[in-house]
Amino acid sequence: MRGQRIRHVLEFVTEYLPPAPARVLEVGCGRGELAHALGEAGYRVTAIDPRAPEGPMFLRVTLADFADPGPFDAVVASQSLHHVDDLAAAVDKIQRLLAPSGLLVVDDYAKERVDEPTARWYYERRLELARSGTRDAPSSFEECLSEWEADEADIHTYGAMRAELDRRFEERHFAWVPYLYQELGKAAPEELERELVEAGAIQATGFRYVGETSA
Repeated sequence: MRGQRIRHVLEFVTEYLPPAPARVLEVGCGRGELAHALGEAGYRVTAIDPRAPEGPMFLRVTLADFADPGPFDAVVASQSLHHVDDLAAAVDKIQRLLAPSGLLVVDDYAKERVDEPTARWYYERRLELARSGTRDAPSSFEECLSEWEADEADIHTYGAMRAELDRRFEERHFAWVPYLYQELGKAAPEELERELVEAGAIQATGFRYVGETSA
């Protein structure tokens, strides 16, 4: 499912990035799949993460300690913004690193969108994985909720992220998108989650945002 996620994010990101060879910073690059794909597409990529892989485009550093002054034509933050320690300082620094009319492209998660029907659907898919021997499952729905709340206690909400973005950027694109399929594998392909979201049965818990700095 990770490969599918990278493809979906790459399609979204490249739709809004300026043409290659624009200079792009990826914040929180993880294993580096997206950065490599952008590099192969002709972008000049710098990708940062405390656990970044080896390679000329990668730096093992946090955004707070990143010393390159820029400017970058675009900054990409995929599933990383909700993890930063100081959200306001992080968005401030991203803004400073961008060239005039530079773009911030965000793919992230809104924890407050997980209502009871969405959580119960997720729990039932976890049970399917447990029955197939793919993954352990919580012993009850209540335990699943407690586990979820504990895992997400320290991450930023969508509301907090959006407030900081709106203070510094002009929105160019926004959409709610499926997110939970990334953790559920064959028990819930992206297409199934999207159908349920569109039918109103569960909430979309992912979001995609593109903002532009002032010229």
